[in-house]
Amino acid sequence: MANNNFRRPFRPVQKQREHKINNEIRHPEVRITGDEVESRIVSIGEALRIANELNVDLVEISPEAHPPVCKLIEYGKLMYEKKQKEKERKKKQEQSELKELRLTPTTDDHDLNFKTNNAIGWLKNGDRVKVVVVFKGRMIQHKITGEVLLLKLSQALEDYGKVEQLPKLEGFKMTMVVVPKKKK
Repeated sequence: MANNNFRRPFRPVQKQREHKINNEIRHPEVRITGDEVESRIVSIGEALRIANELNVDLVEISPEAHPPVCKLIEYGKLMYEKKQKEKERKKKQEQSELKELRLTPTTDDHDLNFKTNNAIGWLKNGDRVKVVVVFKGRMIQHKITGEVLLLKLSQALEDYGKVEQLPKLEGFKMTMVVVPKKKK
C-alpha cells in the first residue's frame, strides 16, 4: 500500500517574462535601438557588449521582425512605462454604467420627481438608465398605470436622453432603457 502522506517539495513558480532579455535572445543578428545609441544591425555578441557598457538590458521588443528589434533599456523601466501607458489608455476610455431606477405603479409624484432628478444626473454623467416598474400581486391587472408612469418619465428625460428600449413587460416587471444623448 502506497504512503499517501508523501508531499512534494515546494518550488516557487517563476513568472514568465513578456520579453526575452540579454542571454535569452537566440538570434545571430539584431537591430538595436535606444536613447543613447543609433539604430543599426549588429551581431548579438556586439549588442550584449554595448548593453553591458551602458549598464542596461538588451530587451527583445519585436521578435517577428527580420532581424528582431531589441531595445537597450532597463527592463523594469520598460515595464513601468508600459503600465503607465495602459493606465492612461484606460483613463481615456469612456465607460458607462447601467443604473437602475425602481418604481411601482403607486409611486407618488414627489417620489417620481426625486427619481427623475437622479436619472437626469446619471444621464449627464453618461450612464444608461434602466427604469423598472415592479408590479406586486394584483397590481399586474393595471399594466396601463405602469406604462403611463414610464411614458411620463421618458417625457421628463427627453432633453437629456432618448429611449433605447420602449416599455416591455417581463413577468411582474415592466422595463425601459434610456441612453444619454450624444454630446456635440
